Amino acid sequence: MIRVQDMQFSYTKEPFIENMNFDVQNGEIFGFLGPSGAGKSTLQKILTGLLTTYRGSVQVNGIEIKHRGNSFYENIGVDFEFPSLYEKLTARENLNFFASLYKKHQAIDPLLDSVGLLHDAGKKVSDFSKGMKSRLNFIKALLHDPALLFLDEPTSGLDPSNAKRMKDIILQEKAKGKTILLTTHNMYDATELCSRVAFIVDGKLRALDTPRALIMSRGAARVRYTYAVNGREEQKEITLDRTGEDDVLQKLVQENRLLSIHSSEPTLNDIFVELTGRLLQ
Repeated sequence: MIRVQDMQFSYTKEPFIENMNFDVQNGEIFGFLGPSGAGKSTLQKILTGLLTTYRGSVQVNGIEIKHRGNSFYENIGVDFEFPSLYEKLTARENLNFFASLYKKHQAIDPLLDSVGLLHDAGKKVSDFSKGMKSRLNFIKALLHDPALLFLDEPTSGLDPSNAKRMKDIILQEKAKGKTILLTTHNMYDATELCSRVAFIVDGKLRALDTPRALIMSRGAARVRYTYAVNGREEQKEITLDRTGEDDVLQKLVQENRLLSIHSSEPTLNDIFVELTGRLLQ
């Protein structure tokens, strides 16, 4: 669906994105993970044709972005982090207007209902909370049922319930065969949603793989347990793949003397910090 080869881009004379290469397969959720200012949103703008002064090749659905036509936008949906809505119009009026820009579109009420906004459809967007605007902007990207979705921080500012609702919809879109590009600094969203993730720092790709492969390549899961010895609490830690060799643990299990046991493994945030020396948040 997407092929980027030797792509370079800069806003000034100083290089920003340098020699970037990656592919996105049809039907996958591909995540760009990095801190603010890393180049994630710039990359989104290049892939959606808003910035065309790049060098190298950027192809989306077989089309070189520099040579895109208006029909290109019939096949992509974009949800940037900051909503682009008409505040004096109602939610339904906004969606009706944006739907009119496309050759075809989905029914509006089911989309409003999917994000819990059907009962607020007649309310002006100026009276919406930040989270409501975010949800409305999200379904605006789905109006014309595009094959390719660009989502920029789709759960930012949402409470846990509505964040889960949005993630469920994203997974439903993937199940329909959609290709989704997700830019985020939220490691939990990336781990939960993405087929593959790319770490971006200072305009460069530092790593690219599945979340699971990145996590497991940097360290095995560990087990930490506590037990009592002569009235004193002791603690021990071992890698998960060696628990069968731990005589102390085996004895404690047999005698039912464990006080606590916990397993843990690195998170994407741990891996990101280890590889780049930077924090995601």
